[in-house]
Amino acid sequence: MTKTEVKRWFMIHTYSGYEKKVKTDLEQKIETLGMTEIVSKILVPEEKSTEIVRGKEKVVFRKIFPGYVMLEMTAVREESDEGINYKVDSDAWYVVRNTNGVTGFVGVGSDPIPMEEHEVENIFRVIGYKEEVREQQLYKADFEVGDYVKVLDGGFVNKEGRVAEMDYEQGKVKIMIDIFGRMTPVEVSFSSVEKM
Repeated sequence: MTKTEVKRWFMIHTYSGYEKKVKTDLEQKIETLGMTEIVSKILVPEEKSTEIVRGKEKVVFRKIFPGYVMLEMTAVREESDEGINYKVDSDAWYVVRNTNGVTGFVGVGSDPIPMEEHEVENIFRVIGYKEEVREQQLYKADFEVGDYVKVLDGGFVNKEGRVAEMDYEQGKVKIMIDIFGRMTPVEVSFSSVEKM
């Protein structure tokens, strides 16, 4: 089993109408308890639109997902023969879960399930949110998650697969490749693959 620490976005369910209060309360709790390294960002996804009210234009913000708040947390990614699993810090889980207005994490039972990268990117595109990390990318790529690529060098040369994850800071890409009839994640550098 391999374990790696990653930052992933999670959704928490809140009472409808309490999203902003939950965000504010959580930010204060996380700051006070010194957990800003674990829970790094909290976001209420809102869409900006313009309405005509009594003949005048007015800018309004509408929640895209009423009753939900997004948060970026550090999680341990556990990869084994059974699949990939994510474990969040138990103290941070407890703090989030026991914040007024929070009914729980989106996931199975009490285990939070991280959002897929493409889901997060779609939400960010809709709300016009730019992550700092994305703006200061050290590595560029002409492919993205979901694209099919071919490995150019190394132990998997000429193998083809689908991009599952991209790490712009490290310049690494995780590709799902068919090895002995099983889809297996393989990590290579951006320069070692080309889009098909």
